[in-house]
Amino acid sequence: IDMIAGPSEILVVCDGQTDPDWIAMDLFSQAEHDEDAQSILVSPDAAFLDRVAESIARLLPTMERAEIIRASLEARGPLIQVADMAQAIEVANRIAPEHLELSVADPEQYLPQIRHAGAIFMGRYTAEALGDYCAGPNHVLPTSGTARYSSPLGVYDFQKRSSIIHCSAAGASELGKVASVLARGESLTAHARSAEYRIKS
Repeated sequence: IDMIAGPSEILVVCDGQTDPDWIAMDLFSQAEHDEDAQSILVSPDAAFLDRVAESIARLLPTMERAEIIRASLEARGPLIQVADMAQAIEVANRIAPEHLELSVADPEQYLPQIRHAGAIFMGRYTAEALGDYCAGPNHVLPTSGTARYSSPLGVYDFQKRSSIIHCSAAGASELGKVASVLARGESLTAHARSAEYRIKS
């Protein structure tokens, strides 16, 4: 039932106004999982990216899992400068991250533009770590870009469902005309004739 999830991912979109130490630690929070984890920061503010890089360099030696974090960030931890927030959202949708932090002043304005993310953390105070442990939503999430077509694990994954189709005579007659054309287009004659038997003359 469960998905094959992993390695862990975070993508932080920041307007440059969040404390750079906070952002560095948010990136660490996924990088410490393993060397293949992915931690990405996207911002239009080049000076802010430099400040986060300084925070990373200063804080990394204080971490118990420093070697794992270092290897993860060196291999899969880019700090990406974009032209503006619109391009930042475009990059986020392209990557389709497991965890997306919108570390911005007004995250609600960007939410309608987010098409692909496993879980979205709104605002500067909503660290991804809260979602891991106590914020409430299920935290089995799609990774490796699979947020483009799949969702967090939910109750529907534990239910067996059936589709129920019930046509009236008139409905079967109308739908039969459509099914006939499509079935014959695929050279599936029995399908077509099964539908055609129910078309009213």
